Amino acid sequence: MKKNKKKILIEKPERKKTNWKLVGELMHGYRHYIIFATISVLLSTAFSYAVPYVTSFTLDYVIQGISTSTPKFLLSLVESLGGRDYFVHSLFLCGIALFFFTAMNCLFTFTRRQNIAYASEGMATKLRNRLYRHLEDVPYDYHKHASTGDLVQRCTSDVDTVRRFVHLQLMEIVRTFVMFILAAIVMFSVNVKMTLISLAFLPFLTIGSFIYFKYVQEYFTGSDEAEGALSTMLQENLTGVRVVRAFGQQKSEIDKFTKLNSTYREKTYKLIKLLGFYWGLSDSVGYIQIGLSLCMGVIGVYRGTFTLGNVALFTTYVAMLTWPVRQLGRILADMGKAGVSLGRLDEILSAPVEQEPGKALSPDIKGDIVFDNVCFGYDRYNDVLDGVSFTAKPGQTVAILGATGSGKTSLVQLLQRLYVRTAGSITIAGTDVNDIEHGHLRENIGIVLQEPFLYSRTIMENIRICAPCSTEEDVYFAARTASVHEVIENFEQGYETLVGERGVTLSGGQQQRVAIARTLMQKAPILIFDDSMSAVDSETDAAIRKSLLALNQEGITFLISHRITTLREADNILVLENGRITQQGTHSELIHQEGLYRRIAEIQDAISEGGNA
Repeated sequence: MKKNKKKILIEKPERKKTNWKLVGELMHGYRHYIIFATISVLLSTAFSYAVPYVTSFTLDYVIQGISTSTPKFLLSLVESLGGRDYFVHSLFLCGIALFFFTAMNCLFTFTRRQNIAYASEGMATKLRNRLYRHLEDVPYDYHKHASTGDLVQRCTSDVDTVRRFVHLQLMEIVRTFVMFILAAIVMFSVNVKMTLISLAFLPFLTIGSFIYFKYVQEYFTGSDEAEGALSTMLQENLTGVRVVRAFGQQKSEIDKFTKLNSTYREKTYKLIKLLGFYWGLSDSVGYIQIGLSLCMGVIGVYRGTFTLGNVALFTTYVAMLTWPVRQLGRILADMGKAGVSLGRLDEILSAPVEQEPGKALSPDIKGDIVFDNVCFGYDRYNDVLDGVSFTAKPGQTVAILGATGSGKTSLVQLLQRLYVRTAGSITIAGTDVNDIEHGHLRENIGIVLQEPFLYSRTIMENIRICAPCSTEEDVYFAARTASVHEVIENFEQGYETLVGERGVTLSGGQQQRVAIARTLMQKAPILIFDDSMSAVDSETDAAIRKSLLALNQEGITFLISHRITTLREADNILVLENGRITQQGTHSELIHQEGLYRRIAEIQDAISEGGNA
């Protein structure tokens, strides 16, 4: 761009957010489930710890008459009920107490899991919806540079990783903390020395969990990235299977997939080895701790310094406590993995959405389209369009001719504001396109691309996609205008024929004509055909243009094509070279001028005459 041209730079707002703040936002509306789940954790833990306490009380006080290890408040309660003799003759009461506490533990374990399941599934649903809405609202340029396979993996696998953490591990953090506090209180109240022995290895398990977490997070990240690359290649190859077959590249693509698959396998195998080492080692430490507690307890009983009930109490508590502390490694690992996934998801949610650069007006889109000295570049150093100026009036057809890379598609994308110009002005009926709300603008500009995208639905659904409430007659009229109605009727299932992914079951020309019919259903006053009749024969091309001319008499039609026969009837033909308009006029005017248009016309005429000969 020339130095004296002022560029309009669009500032992208930054959005800073910590990963875990996103979880807090997702919890909004589900916090009561989290609260109920937390209360259930507290109650289920208390009842689970009451079971071994009842067993210890039964063995020591009821059966053996040893009261030294029984708390005073419990002895007072027993005396008020009739003393030890009452429980000796009513031993079934201890069994009922065990059954009751076990049943209550099961009940609150169920309510904990039920409430956390409601919360996790609701949060996952909310997150998926939020991601999808955000991806719908980000600028067009974001999707051009993003990997579809990676986005799919983030919106599925990474969301599920976050869901699993909330579902499986969030309450485990609370449970581990509560279990440790309750166990420590009870055990220290019984015997301080035995408690210290019984908890001797737990600090090592805790330190090992944090060391394990440090390494496993890196391994999880590598495995996730390798899976994303594998998903991307799989998606691209399934989408472009015709290209692979056409060039006979099956073996080459299989080799590439095998290499990526091997990389994924190697990184995942390293992760699995680390998991196996940690769980194997922590299992051993856990069993050693339980064995040590049991042995020291038995020695204490033999020496008369410990009771049998306390042995049962301590070994049960140590077993119950060892596994949650050991589980800390998994909690931290899953937290690390969830943190990685949240970071990847936050990258999507932090991408700036498409902003309205102007007033977001909704004017009547009928009137002159004026490009005045318009410049545009995908970066600030290289211009794709430079000083483009022309006027299109209602009822006119404007044709655009130019070599590949000359800026033809960029020009019409500026009209739809898929990109924002860097200099100059573009107005429709006197209103700057930057001041028109983008949804209103695009509703009134229909565009058909050279390689149209068709959904894996019926032909009827594809044509109706922008006007789902339209009648069948409206669909038939649009199809006739696009010269595809008779073709569709000849299919075995007619308009109910299912189109394969990206329209693979239709020929290129049929895809283009169905896409034209779909755009016509939009009934937009401005129509853009970006080389969208390149796959149809000249006769069909002429028939479509004739129908379009009759249909859009008060609107403006843009035709981008390399065929002179397609362009020759246009009211104004723009010739683009290196981003600049070098020629402008009607066919009869341009054919008598030296330049690109005349050279292309002569070449195509020579080819046509040679073919006829």
